[in-house]
Amino acid sequence: MSTSAAYVVRIADGPADMEACFAVRKQVFVVEQRVPADIEYDAYDAGAVHVLAVTGDGLPLGTGRLLYGAAAAGKTGGDESVGSLGRLAVRREARGLGVGAALVRAIEGAARERGLRAVDLHAQTHALGFYERLGYAGYGPEFPDAGIPHQAMRRGL
Repeated sequence: MSTSAAYVVRIADGPADMEACFAVRKQVFVVEQRVPADIEYDAYDAGAVHVLAVTGDGLPLGTGRLLYGAAAAGKTGGDESVGSLGRLAVRREARGLGVGAALVRAIEGAARERGLRAVDLHAQTHALGFYERLGYAGYGPEFPDAGIPHQAMRRGL
């Protein structure tokens, strides 16, 4: 768990937390970025570790998820020792407050707890600098996902 004066980042626990995670994702991906809802939510959500950033009053600010084991292997070249960070979303009013970085670090902590040696992600290309500042390095060619240019990135733990 991570804290700041303005928010707390924790592992999502229970239906209310999952509803909050999905609400943030809907606002950021479906509404703002126009990602079709039918591809935003997937079968991986049920087995993922979800993290949630909330204010002291419980207002959800951001979310992200970690896939690991067989669920991550399809995204990490078959390597089950590498987790897959995804669906990182921060509400517009919370951007620039460190919420995204705190969510990434919480996901990395969850990956360490599961014995993973690295974390992969598929970054929207406009966010490459953000992930590079957190220690991620890009690899492979740029590719489209939901019509948005992405780059694969990895960070060892």
